[in-house]
Amino acid sequence: MQKIQKDVGYQRMTKEEIQNQIAESGIEMIRFEFADLHGINRSKLLPVDMLDQILGHGVPFCCAIMEMGFDNSIASIQGISEFNYDDMMAVADPSTFKILPHVEKTALILGDLYYHGEPMKQSPRWFVKRMIDKYQELGLNPISASELEFFLYKKTEDGGNVPYTSKPCNCYTANTRIDPTGYLYQMTRTFRSMGFKILYMNHEFYPGQYEYNWSHGPTLRNCDETCLFKGISKDIAEQNDLQITFMAKPSNDAGGSGCHFHLSLNDAETGENVFDDPGAEQGISETMQYFVGGILKHAKAITAFLSPTINCYKRYVLDSFAPVFIGWGRDNRTTFVRIPEERGKATRVEVRAGSAAANPYLAVGGILAAGLDGILNKIMPPEIITTDLYHDTSKQENFVPRSLYRALEELKADEWLNECVGKELIDGFVALKELEVEAYTTNVTDWEWKTYSYHI
Repeated sequence: MQKIQKDVGYQRMTKEEIQNQIAESGIEMIRFEFADLHGINRSKLLPVDMLDQILGHGVPFCCAIMEMGFDNSIASIQGISEFNYDDMMAVADPSTFKILPHVEKTALILGDLYYHGEPMKQSPRWFVKRMIDKYQELGLNPISASELEFFLYKKTEDGGNVPYTSKPCNCYTANTRIDPTGYLYQMTRTFRSMGFKILYMNHEFYPGQYEYNWSHGPTLRNCDETCLFKGISKDIAEQNDLQITFMAKPSNDAGGSGCHFHLSLNDAETGENVFDDPGAEQGISETMQYFVGGILKHAKAITAFLSPTINCYKRYVLDSFAPVFIGWGRDNRTTFVRIPEERGKATRVEVRAGSAAANPYLAVGGILAAGLDGILNKIMPPEIITTDLYHDTSKQENFVPRSLYRALEELKADEWLNECVGKELIDGFVALKELEVEAYTTNVTDWEWKTYSYHI
């Protein structure tokens, strides 16, 4: 049996080390969090003397939170509902302890969910941990990074909002005009002090749209940090009388916000990137090609995880830098999978279909599950796309699902993903999202009134 090197990217901390940090920083409260199926950070605020309990037996949460829609409706999820909404337990992962610089005398720690004494099968964090274990059984450590886009708004006196910046053509600018109150500076200082390896941030294409990038690292840590980034950036916005949203497309006048996921695999023994092969054509290994082959095979199904809301599918339009057709290309931003030009340690796969609204645990876990099929079954990808896939009709063989409903149908029908993700998590996610689809289809929109009311 090959020796497996566990690599979650965290410095292991003992309870005593946490207690020392608490004492040195005068911490009085702990925010104890986990991510639900939507990727929303759910939490309880606890006095610091509860540390022993959260590290030991844990803290109860009503399991109905894992069935709750955005409108507080409750989906009926098999494996939970028949137990009459009893408690699940969240047990702290001590390696995730962080002091929150933007909240006075407060620390944060993430928890793992247990249900009836066992890891909760509907937990997104447990899913991505299981996928990491599958790769580590092969002697591989998954490495990932996130590119996250969002829109920032100023609140108005009438309760509305306007873009934080109002002028066009500010893409790739970083100056006082695109950050008049220093919000981006505060964000960067906060996350750097929490140990995030921030690389850069910039204004994106549309007024008030921004992108943050931080360094690659072990996948569990990357997923944790992506979830924390979304929640904490909302805190900081609120403190500055601003609103930040990770909606995929917040308005008709604006473009979409994506979350591009970059992935590679390191050899657990040597630490070398197994996607890199200097002697091969284009410098990419067979393992990387198999990984891409698996992603493309399951692309339609994993889109449900990459774009998990009704709104996400309004982002998939031509010439939008979001994929419409399924394919892969070298440094090609019109394809579902892009292979950036860097080689060596930076050889990687970029999945461009992800929405900023995605739950990072489900999105990355789904990509890893698809890639695993490719590696285990040696699935070679189709011909690489060297043209503009938005307009080259000869290469438009498969397309991204155009609605959440269609993506959910693809997910339900994908036997490999159902096996990797687990029936309980698939059923729970689908039930929650089908509730969302049903609510949308029975809701009358402003567009319908404006279009039909006068003429009909």
